[in-house]
Amino acid sequence: MRISQAVVAALATGPIVAGAAGTDASIEARLKALEERQTQLEQQLTERDARIRELEAQVKPAAAGAATVAPVAAPAPTPAALPGPATGAPPTVATTPDEPLFRAPEETESSWGRYEGGKGVVLVRGEDAEVDFSVFTYVRYLNQMALDDAYTDAFGRTRNLDLRNDAQFQKVTLNFKGWLFDPDFRYLFYTWTSNTSQGQDAQVVVAGNLSYHFNDAFSLAGGIGALPSTRSTNYTFPNWLRVDNRTIADEFFRGSYTSGFWAWGKVSDEIGYRVMLGNNLSQLGVDAGELDSGFNTFSGALWWMPATGEYGPANGLGDFEHHDELATLFGVNFTRSREDAQSQPGLNDFENSQIRLSDGTLIFQSDPFGTGTQVRKATYRMAAVNAGAKYRGWSLDGEYYWRWVDDFNATGPMPFDEMYDHGFQLQGSAMVLPQSLQAYVSGSKIFGEYGDPWDMALGVNWFPMKRRELRVNLQGLYLDDSPVGYASVPFIVGGNGWVFTTDVMLNF
Repeated sequence: MRISQAVVAALATGPIVAGAAGTDASIEARLKALEERQTQLEQQLTERDARIRELEAQVKPAAAGAATVAPVAAPAPTPAALPGPATGAPPTVATTPDEPLFRAPEETESSWGRYEGGKGVVLVRGEDAEVDFSVFTYVRYLNQMALDDAYTDAFGRTRNLDLRNDAQFQKVTLNFKGWLFDPDFRYLFYTWTSNTSQGQDAQVVVAGNLSYHFNDAFSLAGGIGALPSTRSTNYTFPNWLRVDNRTIADEFFRGSYTSGFWAWGKVSDEIGYRVMLGNNLSQLGVDAGELDSGFNTFSGALWWMPATGEYGPANGLGDFEHHDELATLFGVNFTRSREDAQSQPGLNDFENSQIRLSDGTLIFQSDPFGTGTQVRKATYRMAAVNAGAKYRGWSLDGEYYWRWVDDFNATGPMPFDEMYDHGFQLQGSAMVLPQSLQAYVSGSKIFGEYGDPWDMALGVNWFPMKRRELRVNLQGLYLDDSPVGYASVPFIVGGNGWVFTTDVMLNF
C-alpha cells in the first residue's frame, strides 16, 4: 500500500503551510523518503512470506511421514530388504531394513541432512535420485545362568549347555535406500552383522534388492528377502514387543531369508498380499554350490484389516500409537520347500532356520534318530493363521502353526513317513503410560512328535524420548526344553529355566 492522500493532506497543513516556497521542497523530500521506506518494508515482507512458504513445504512431508495412525497408511514393511509396503502404500515407520517412503520429484525439494520417519536421514534428494541412511542396533545384557546346565533329548542323548552371562553390542544393520531416475525404481543395500556370531558362517551379510513399483496392486523385487512364512517374517520387524527375539514356537516353525523374487500389493484398501519364490528356506551361510538344482521354495501371505484398514506401523505388535477406534488384523500364510541336507546352514549361524524335531534335533544332522539313517532330502510344508486387535493402548495378537515334513530321501529306514507338529503363540500388551511405558506378556507352545516344549516372557518397554526409535527393554523369559536357539537370541537349544535380558535398542 502506498502513502494515502490523507497523509499528504496532513503533511500540507498546520505549521508546514505557513512556510515559504522552500517548504514545498521539504514536503516533497519527506514524502519521497517515506515512499522509499515503504518500498523497503514491502520488499522485506515479500521475502519473509517466501521464506515461510519454503519452510512449510519442508515441514509438511516430514509431518506426513511422522503420522502414526492413519486409515490409508498402514504399511507392512519388509525386514531384510524387503522392499515394499504390505498394503502397497509406503511405510510410515522405519523397519530394518526396509523400503523408504517415496515421493515424486515434483513433490520434493533438493535437500539433505534431515531426519524423516520411515526413511532415516536423507543424505541426498534431487530430481533424479534420493539416498537415505538408517540404522538398527541394540546393546544387550544376557544372563542364562538360571538354566539347567545339561539337556537330554528324546533319544536319550545328553549334552552340556554352554550358558552365557555377558554384555554385547549385539547387532548392527546399516541401510542405504532410495530411488534412482524414477521414484518407482527403488533400491536397498545393507550390511547386517552380529557380534555374538563372529567366527560363524554369514556373521556379516552384505546384501540388498532392487524393486519396481508398478501400482498399488503390484510391485516386484529381486534379491535377498524374507519368506513371508509367518507374521514375524512378513516385514513386521522390528515392531515387536520383544527386542529382536521371537517366541520359541514362531522360531521353530518359520522360514528365513533367501535369494529370490517376490511381489506384493493390495487387493483393496483393507486386503494386502505378498508372495515369494526362493532358493531354499534359509540361504544365510549357504553358498551357491551347495544349493540343489530345484528352484522350488514358495511362500505367500494374505492379510485383511476390516475395521480401520490399517494396523499401525508395519502391522507390528503393541499399540504405541493409541488407536481410538478398534483396529483388527487377520492373516494366513503358507510355505512349501524341497530341502536338501547340503543346502542347510551351519549349526549356529545367526538368524538361520532349519528343520528340527520338537526336542531340538536337526533332521539333517548325522544319524538324527540313532538308527544309522541319514536324511538327504525332505519336503517342508507349513501353514499359519494369525489375528490381532488394538484399542486405546491395549493389544492382543495370536498365531497358530501347522507343519508337515515328508517325502524323505534317506539312507535307511525312517521312524515315520510323515512328521507332523503344530503349536501357537499369544502376545498381549498395554501402554501403562502413553508413549512412555509398555508392559507385555508373550508365550507359545509346540505340540510335537518328540516333546511339547513351551515358553513365556514377561517384560516392559520404556520409550525415554516418547518415540518408537529408542527404547529400553527388561525381560524375564522362562523356557521349557527349548527346541531352538543360537548365539544372537536369548534362548538356547535344550534350555530349561529362566533367562534375563536388558536391551537398549535404536532404530531409525
